Amino acid sequence: MESKQKNNGVNPERELRWKMLSSKYIYQDRWFQARADSCEFPDGRIIEPYYVVEIPDWANTIVVTKDERVILVRQYRYPVDQITLELPGGVIEKNEQPIDAAKREMEEETGYTSDELEFLIKVSPNPAINNNTAYFFLARNAVPTIAKNQDEFEDIDIVSFSKEEFCQLVRENKFLHGVQVGPIYEALIKLGWLQFV
Repeated sequence: MESKQKNNGVNPERELRWKMLSSKYIYQDRWFQARADSCEFPDGRIIEPYYVVEIPDWANTIVVTKDERVILVRQYRYPVDQITLELPGGVIEKNEQPIDAAKREMEEETGYTSDELEFLIKVSPNPAINNNTAYFFLARNAVPTIAKNQDEFEDIDIVSFSKEEFCQLVRENKFLHGVQVGPIYEALIKLGWLQFV
């Protein structure tokens, strides 16, 4: 018997894509640009202005050492006035591949290197207003081999947690950076640290 997915009477073939009628940049800076678009729904309704914030793509890495410790960065985040634990990462430079950016950022921020980088997942951090993509990688058997080379305005501490401590941090919801939570769970599954009953 063929199973049919319930769609509550919604036509899954209905066109949803908007048409851009016009676009105007209202702010441009090094790290982001904001534009105001005029858009038309498939049924002819017009929405304007619809604000889009253009932000560079970035890459992050879950860094795991040979003895199964996870390397994180601890830093202050001014907009939310919080000290956070985060995955090392940063902006993907022009013409740079995401995996190369992930490796470069890992080395610059933590001093750790790994020849075992594996792609995990890519996500849209906030598809309602941002147009960028975040790429996440898992680095296994990482070793400290180079000196940190942080940017001028980076003020971060490098911290290390055992497998058990890291899993406890996840259980206690200690990761404030929402975009990083899903990829962390993906890494836990890949590592075999998260078991499903």
